[in-house]
Amino acid sequence: MAGIGPGPFCGMMLADMGAEVIRVNRVDGSGLPIPLEPRFDAMTRGRRSLALDLKHPRAVQIVLELCRGAEGLFEGFRPGVMERLGLGPEACLEVNPRLIYGRMTGWGQSGPWADRAGHDTNYLALSGVLGMLGRPGGAPQPPLNLVADMGGGGLMLAFGMVCGLLEARQSGRGQVVDACMVEGAALLAVMIDGVRAAGLWREQRGVNVFDGGAPFYEVYETRDGRHLSVGALEPQFYALLLEGLGLDPAELPAQNDVRSWPEMRERFRGIFLTRTRDEWMAVFEDTDACVAPVLSPSEAPLHPHNAARGNFQEVGGVLQAGPAPRFSRTEAVIQSPPPAPGQHSEEILAEIGFSAAEIDALRQEGIVG
Repeated sequence: MAGIGPGPFCGMMLADMGAEVIRVNRVDGSGLPIPLEPRFDAMTRGRRSLALDLKHPRAVQIVLELCRGAEGLFEGFRPGVMERLGLGPEACLEVNPRLIYGRMTGWGQSGPWADRAGHDTNYLALSGVLGMLGRPGGAPQPPLNLVADMGGGGLMLAFGMVCGLLEARQSGRGQVVDACMVEGAALLAVMIDGVRAAGLWREQRGVNVFDGGAPFYEVYETRDGRHLSVGALEPQFYALLLEGLGLDPAELPAQNDVRSWPEMRERFRGIFLTRTRDEWMAVFEDTDACVAPVLSPSEAPLHPHNAARGNFQEVGGVLQAGPAPRFSRTEAVIQSPPPAPGQHSEEILAEIGFSAAEIDALRQEGIVG
Protein backbone atom coordinates (compact mmCIF):
# COMPACT_ATOMS: atom_id res chain seq x y z
CA MET A 1 0.00 0.00 0.00
CA ALA A 2 1.72 3.18 -1.24
CA GLY A 3 3.09 5.46 1.44
CA ILE A 4 6.25 7.38 2.25
CA GLY A 5 9.64 6.51 3.69
CA PRO A 6 9.93 3.07 5.25
CA GLY A 7 7.13 1.35 3.32
CA PRO A 8 8.59 2.11 -0.11
CA PHE A 9 12.06 1.24 1.20
CA CYS A 10 10.77 -2.17 2.30
CA GLY A 11 9.19 -2.68 -1.12
CA MET A 12 12.45 -1.76 -2.81
CA MET A 13 14.44 -4.20 -0.68
CA LEU A 14 12.08 -7.05 -1.53
CA ALA A 15 11.82 -6.16 -5.22
CA ASP A 16 15.61 -5.86 -5.56
CA MET A 17 15.88 -9.43 -4.25
CA GLY A 18 13.50 -10.72 -6.93
CA ALA A 19 10.08 -10.48 -5.29
CA GLU A 20 7.14 -9.49 -7.46
CA VAL A 21 5.79 -6.42 -5.68
CA ILE A 22 2.64 -4.54 -6.69
CA ARG A 23 2.32 -0.99 -5.39
CA VAL A 24 -1.26 0.13 -4.75
CA ASN A 25 -1.32 3.89 -5.34
CA ARG A 26 -4.05 6.44 -4.87
CA VAL A 27 -5.94 7.26 -8.05
CA ASP A 28 -4.62 10.84 -7.92
CA GLY A 29 -1.05 9.62 -7.50
CA SER A 30 -0.53 11.76 -4.39
CA GLY A 31 1.21 10.79 -1.19
CA LEU A 32 4.75 12.18 -1.37
CA PRO A 33 5.72 15.04 1.00
CA ILE A 34 8.24 16.19 -1.65
CA PRO A 35 6.70 16.37 -5.15
CA LEU A 36 8.79 14.23 -7.49
CA GLU A 37 8.45 13.03 -11.02
CA PRO A 38 7.97 9.24 -10.77
CA ARG A 39 11.40 8.50 -12.29
CA PHE A 40 13.11 10.30 -9.41
CA ASP A 41 11.23 8.33 -6.74
CA ALA A 42 14.04 5.78 -6.60
CA MET A 43 12.61 3.76 -3.71
CA THR A 44 9.65 2.69 -5.85
CA ARG A 45 11.86 1.00 -8.44
CA GLY A 46 11.38 -2.59 -9.46
CA ARG A 47 7.62 -2.96 -9.08
CA ARG A 48 4.35 -2.35 -10.88
CA SER A 49 1.69 0.14 -9.84
CA LEU A 50 -2.07 -0.26 -9.57
CA ALA A 51 -4.03 2.94 -8.79
CA LEU A 52 -7.26 2.54 -6.82
CA ASP A 53 -9.79 4.70 -4.99
CA LEU A 54 -9.96 2.69 -1.76
CA LYS A 55 -12.98 4.63 -0.57
CA HIS A 56 -14.97 2.62 -3.10
CA PRO A 57 -16.04 -0.93 -2.08
CA ARG A 58 -15.14 -2.36 -5.48
CA ALA A 59 -11.56 -1.12 -5.07
CA VAL A 60 -11.40 -2.83 -1.69
CA GLN A 61 -12.56 -6.06 -3.33
CA ILE A 62 -9.77 -5.75 -5.88
CA VAL A 63 -7.17 -5.55 -3.09
CA LEU A 64 -8.72 -8.58 -1.39
CA GLU A 65 -8.54 -10.46 -4.68
CA LEU A 66 -4.85 -9.58 -4.92
CA CYS A 67 -4.39 -10.86 -1.35
CA ARG A 68 -5.92 -14.16 -2.34
CA GLY A 69 -2.95 -14.95 -4.58
CA ALA A 70 -0.24 -13.09 -2.68
CA GLU A 71 2.23 -14.19 -0.01
CA GLY A 72 2.24 -10.86 1.79
CA LEU A 73 0.75 -7.38 2.07
CA PHE A 74 2.29 -4.43 3.90
CA GLU A 75 0.98 -0.99 4.74
CA GLY A 76 2.19 2.13 6.52
CA PHE A 77 -0.98 3.86 7.72
CA ARG A 78 -1.86 4.85 11.28
CA PRO A 79 -3.45 2.08 13.36
CA GLY A 80 -7.07 1.49 12.38
CA VAL A 81 -6.97 3.04 8.90
CA MET A 82 -6.83 -0.27 7.04
CA GLU A 83 -9.60 -1.65 9.24
CA ARG A 84 -11.82 1.30 8.37
CA LEU A 85 -11.15 0.66 4.69
CA GLY A 86 -12.22 -2.96 5.12
CA LEU A 87 -8.67 -4.20 4.57
CA GLY A 88 -7.51 -4.97 8.09
CA PRO A 89 -5.67 -8.20 8.94
CA GLU A 90 -8.86 -10.10 9.74
CA ALA A 91 -10.42 -9.38 6.33
CA CYS A 92 -7.23 -10.15 4.40
CA LEU A 93 -6.39 -13.31 6.33
CA GLU A 94 -9.92 -14.53 5.77
CA VAL A 95 -9.32 -14.67 2.01
CA ASN A 96 -5.77 -16.01 2.46
CA PRO A 97 -4.95 -17.65 5.82
CA ARG A 98 -1.26 -17.91 4.84
CA LEU A 99 -0.88 -14.17 4.21
CA ILE A 100 1.88 -12.25 6.01
CA TYR A 101 0.40 -8.85 6.88
CA GLY A 102 3.08 -6.23 7.53
CA ARG A 103 2.29 -3.05 9.43
CA MET A 104 4.73 -0.12 9.49
CA THR A 105 4.17 2.66 12.00
CA GLY A 106 6.26 5.07 14.01
CA TRP A 107 4.92 4.24 17.46
CA GLY A 108 3.54 0.71 17.02
CA GLN A 109 0.02 -0.70 16.86
CA SER A 110 -0.60 -0.10 20.58
CA GLY A 111 0.52 2.17 23.39
CA PRO A 112 -0.36 5.74 24.49
CA TRP A 113 1.25 7.34 21.42
CA ALA A 114 0.04 4.82 18.82
CA ASP A 115 -2.38 7.26 17.12
CA ARG A 116 -0.05 10.26 17.01
CA ALA A 117 1.44 11.68 13.85
CA GLY A 118 5.21 11.72 13.62
CA HIS A 119 8.29 11.49 11.44
CA ASP A 120 11.77 9.98 11.60
CA THR A 121 13.20 12.62 13.91
CA ASN A 122 10.37 12.11 16.43
CA TYR A 123 10.75 8.33 16.50
CA LEU A 124 14.51 8.67 16.76
CA ALA A 125 14.05 11.06 19.68
CA LEU A 126 11.80 8.70 21.65
CA SER A 127 14.11 5.73 21.02
CA GLY A 128 16.92 7.42 22.93
CA VAL A 129 19.20 7.36 19.88
CA LEU A 130 18.86 11.01 18.83
CA GLY A 131 20.04 12.11 22.26
CA MET A 132 23.38 10.40 21.58
CA LEU A 133 24.05 12.16 18.27
CA GLY A 134 25.82 15.50 18.11
CA ARG A 135 28.62 17.56 19.58
CA PRO A 136 28.98 18.38 23.30
CA GLY A 137 27.21 21.57 24.23
CA GLY A 138 25.14 21.58 21.03
CA ALA A 139 21.75 20.25 20.04
CA PRO A 140 21.33 16.63 18.92
CA GLN A 141 21.90 16.22 15.18
CA PRO A 142 19.52 13.96 13.19
CA PRO A 143 21.39 11.71 10.69
CA LEU A 144 19.05 12.62 7.82
CA ASN A 145 16.10 10.20 7.97
CA LEU A 146 18.26 7.11 7.69
CA VAL A 147 18.08 5.56 11.16
CA ALA A 148 14.38 5.46 12.05
CA ASP A 149 12.76 5.60 8.60
CA MET A 150 15.05 3.35 6.61
CA GLY A 151 17.10 1.23 9.03
CA GLY A 152 14.73 0.98 11.98
CA GLY A 153 11.64 1.05 9.77
CA GLY A 154 11.83 -0.19 6.19
CA LEU A 155 14.68 -2.62 6.70
CA MET A 156 13.10 -4.09 9.85
CA LEU A 157 9.79 -4.49 8.03
CA ALA A 158 11.49 -6.27 5.10
CA PHE A 159 13.25 -8.57 7.57
CA GLY A 160 9.96 -9.20 9.36
CA MET A 161 8.15 -9.99 6.11
CA VAL A 162 10.80 -12.53 5.09
CA CYS A 163 10.79 -14.11 8.56
CA GLY A 164 7.00 -14.37 8.40
CA LEU A 165 7.11 -15.92 4.93
CA LEU A 166 9.64 -18.53 6.04
CA GLU A 167 7.56 -19.45 9.08
CA ALA A 168 4.35 -19.65 7.01
CA ARG A 169 5.96 -22.15 4.68
CA GLN A 170 6.41 -24.44 7.70
CA SER A 171 3.18 -23.78 9.59
CA GLY A 172 0.84 -22.96 6.70
CA ARG A 173 -0.45 -20.00 8.73
CA GLY A 174 -0.12 -16.28 8.19
CA GLN A 175 0.28 -13.59 10.82
CA VAL A 176 0.71 -9.85 11.42
CA VAL A 177 4.14 -8.20 11.52
CA ASP A 178 4.07 -5.12 13.78
CA ALA A 179 7.15 -3.10 12.71
CA CYS A 180 7.66 0.11 14.67
CA MET A 181 10.29 2.75 13.98
CA VAL A 182 10.86 3.63 17.64
CA GLU A 183 11.66 0.00 18.42
CA GLY A 184 13.70 -0.51 15.24
CA ALA A 185 15.83 2.58 15.91
CA ALA A 186 16.38 1.49 19.52
CA LEU A 187 17.41 -1.98 18.33
CA LEU A 188 20.07 -0.52 16.05
CA ALA A 189 21.70 0.95 19.17
CA VAL A 190 21.63 -2.27 21.20
CA MET A 191 25.44 -2.48 21.29
CA ILE A 192 25.54 0.88 23.07
CA ASP A 193 23.05 -0.48 25.62
CA GLY A 194 25.58 -3.07 26.67
CA VAL A 195 28.49 -0.64 26.69
CA ARG A 196 26.49 1.83 28.78
CA ALA A 197 25.42 -0.87 31.23
CA ALA A 198 29.08 -1.76 31.68
CA GLY A 199 29.80 1.85 32.70
CA LEU A 200 31.82 2.56 29.56
CA TRP A 201 29.46 5.07 27.92
CA ARG A 202 28.59 8.51 29.26
CA GLU A 203 25.25 10.14 28.45
CA GLN A 204 26.91 13.42 27.48
CA ARG A 205 27.18 13.73 23.71
CA GLY A 206 30.54 13.81 21.97
CA VAL A 207 32.67 12.36 24.78
CA ASN A 208 32.52 8.64 23.92
CA VAL A 209 34.42 6.38 21.55
CA PHE A 210 31.94 6.32 18.65
CA ASP A 211 30.35 9.76 18.92
CA GLY A 212 33.37 11.93 18.13
CA GLY A 213 34.78 11.97 21.64
CA ALA A 214 37.83 9.85 20.81
CA PRO A 215 40.52 11.58 18.73
CA PHE A 216 41.16 8.33 16.85
CA TYR A 217 37.47 7.98 15.87
CA GLU A 218 36.65 11.37 14.46
CA VAL A 219 36.16 13.47 11.32
CA TYR A 220 38.86 16.04 10.57
CA GLU A 221 38.93 19.01 8.23
CA THR A 222 41.80 19.27 5.77
CA ARG A 223 43.56 22.28 4.28
CA ASP A 224 41.20 22.48 1.30
CA GLY A 225 38.05 22.54 3.45
CA ARG A 226 37.29 18.88 2.82
CA HIS A 227 37.26 16.14 5.42
CA LEU A 228 38.69 12.75 6.38
CA SER A 229 37.08 10.09 8.52
CA VAL A 230 39.38 8.39 11.02
CA GLY A 231 38.44 5.09 12.67
CA ALA A 232 41.75 3.82 14.10
CA LEU A 233 40.09 1.98 16.95
CA GLU A 234 42.39 -1.00 17.48
CA PRO A 235 45.96 -0.42 18.80
CA GLN A 236 47.66 -1.69 15.64
CA PHE A 237 45.58 0.68 13.49
CA TYR A 238 46.17 3.56 15.88
CA ALA A 239 49.94 2.99 15.60
CA LEU A 240 49.68 3.32 11.81
CA LEU A 241 47.63 6.51 12.18
CA LEU A 242 50.33 8.04 14.38
CA GLU A 243 53.00 6.97 11.92
CA GLY A 244 51.16 8.67 9.05
CA LEU A 245 50.76 11.83 11.11
CA GLY A 246 54.49 11.82 11.95
CA LEU A 247 53.94 11.38 15.69
CA ASP A 248 56.06 9.32 18.08
CA PRO A 249 53.83 7.16 20.34
CA ALA A 250 56.47 7.25 23.09
CA GLU A 251 55.92 10.99 23.41
CA LEU A 252 52.11 10.77 23.60
CA PRO A 253 49.56 9.78 26.24
CA ALA A 254 48.09 6.28 26.08
CA GLN A 255 45.47 5.82 23.37
CA ASN A 256 42.62 5.20 25.83
CA ASP A 257 43.56 7.89 28.36
CA VAL A 258 40.20 9.64 28.20
CA ARG A 259 41.49 12.71 30.03
CA SER A 260 43.93 13.37 27.19
CA TRP A 261 41.41 13.00 24.38
CA PRO A 262 40.52 16.74 24.04
CA GLU A 263 44.23 17.66 23.85
CA MET A 264 44.99 14.90 21.35
CA ARG A 265 42.01 15.82 19.19
CA GLU A 266 43.27 19.39 18.91
CA ARG A 267 46.74 18.12 18.06
CA PHE A 268 45.39 15.84 15.35
CA ARG A 269 43.17 18.63 14.04
CA GLY A 270 46.12 20.95 13.61
CA ILE A 271 48.14 18.33 11.73
CA PHE A 272 45.30 17.38 9.38
CA LEU A 273 44.88 21.05 8.45
CA THR A 274 48.40 21.11 6.99
CA ARG A 275 47.50 19.08 3.87
CA THR A 276 44.59 18.65 1.49
CA ARG A 277 42.26 15.70 1.68
CA ASP A 278 43.81 14.02 -1.35
CA GLU A 279 47.33 14.64 -0.09
CA TRP A 280 46.46 12.87 3.15
CA MET A 281 44.88 10.00 1.23
CA ALA A 282 48.17 9.59 -0.62
CA VAL A 283 49.75 9.06 2.81
CA PHE A 284 47.14 6.61 4.09
CA GLU A 285 45.92 4.97 0.85
CA ASP A 286 47.83 1.70 1.24
CA THR A 287 47.79 1.41 5.03
CA ASP A 288 45.39 -0.04 7.60
CA ALA A 289 45.21 3.23 9.53
CA CYS A 290 41.44 3.26 8.89
CA VAL A 291 41.39 6.64 7.17
CA ALA A 292 38.91 7.32 4.37
CA PRO A 293 37.92 10.46 2.46
CA VAL A 294 34.54 11.99 3.24
CA LEU A 295 32.99 12.01 -0.22
CA SER A 296 30.10 14.15 -1.41
CA PRO A 297 27.10 12.33 -2.94
CA SER A 298 28.36 13.28 -6.41
CA GLU A 299 31.90 12.06 -5.66
CA ALA A 300 30.95 8.70 -4.16
CA PRO A 301 29.96 6.92 -7.41
CA LEU A 302 33.28 7.98 -8.98
CA HIS A 303 35.53 6.53 -6.29
CA PRO A 304 37.58 3.63 -7.73
CA HIS A 305 36.30 1.14 -5.14
CA ASN A 306 32.63 2.02 -5.64
CA ALA A 307 33.11 2.01 -9.41
CA ALA A 308 34.83 -1.38 -9.38
CA ARG A 309 32.02 -2.91 -7.33
CA GLY A 310 29.27 -1.20 -9.30
CA ASN A 311 27.80 0.15 -6.07
CA PHE A 312 25.85 2.82 -7.93
CA GLN A 313 23.66 2.17 -10.94
CA GLU A 314 21.77 4.32 -13.39
CA VAL A 315 18.07 3.44 -13.56
CA GLY A 316 15.85 5.39 -15.93
CA GLY A 317 18.49 8.09 -16.18
CA VAL A 318 18.79 8.47 -12.39
CA LEU A 319 22.03 7.44 -10.64
CA GLN A 320 21.28 5.62 -7.38
CA ALA A 321 22.59 3.02 -4.96
CA GLY A 322 22.31 -0.52 -6.28
CA PRO A 323 20.87 -3.58 -4.52
CA ALA A 324 22.47 -4.96 -1.37
CA PRO A 325 23.47 -7.45 -0.08
CA ARG A 326 25.03 -9.59 -2.79
CA PHE A 327 24.77 -13.34 -3.30
CA SER A 328 27.17 -15.84 -4.84
CA ARG A 329 24.56 -17.54 -7.04
CA THR A 330 21.41 -15.42 -7.30
CA GLU A 331 22.15 -11.90 -8.49
CA ALA A 332 20.05 -9.06 -7.13
CA VAL A 333 18.83 -6.96 -10.05
CA ILE A 334 16.80 -3.75 -10.24
CA GLN A 335 13.84 -5.09 -12.17
CA SER A 336 12.56 -1.82 -13.63
CA PRO A 337 12.55 1.98 -13.17
CA PRO A 338 10.06 3.51 -10.74
CA PRO A 339 6.51 3.27 -12.09
CA ALA A 340 4.11 6.11 -12.63
CA PRO A 341 1.11 5.73 -10.31
CA GLY A 342 -1.35 3.39 -11.99
CA GLN A 343 1.00 2.62 -14.86
CA HIS A 344 0.20 -1.10 -14.73
CA SER A 345 -3.42 -0.99 -13.59
CA GLU A 346 -4.82 -2.56 -16.75
CA GLU A 347 -2.37 -5.46 -16.95
CA ILE A 348 -2.64 -6.28 -13.22
CA LEU A 349 -6.44 -6.30 -13.34
CA ALA A 350 -6.37 -8.47 -16.46
CA GLU A 351 -4.08 -10.94 -14.68
CA ILE A 352 -6.59 -11.43 -11.87
CA GLY A 353 -9.49 -12.01 -14.24
CA PHE A 354 -11.03 -8.66 -15.20
CA SER A 355 -12.16 -8.26 -18.79
CA ALA A 356 -11.31 -5.24 -20.92
CA ALA A 357 -14.89 -4.02 -20.62
CA GLU A 358 -14.84 -4.35 -16.82
CA ILE A 359 -11.54 -2.48 -16.60
CA ASP A 360 -12.90 0.29 -18.81
CA ALA A 361 -15.97 0.57 -16.59
CA LEU A 362 -13.80 0.81 -13.47
CA ARG A 363 -11.83 3.61 -15.11
CA GLN A 364 -15.01 5.44 -16.13
CA GLU A 365 -16.25 5.31 -12.52
CA GLY A 366 -12.93 6.60 -11.15
CA ILE A 367 -12.36 3.45 -9.15
CA VAL A 368 -9.19 2.63 -11.08
CA GLY A 369 -6.62 5.19 -12.18
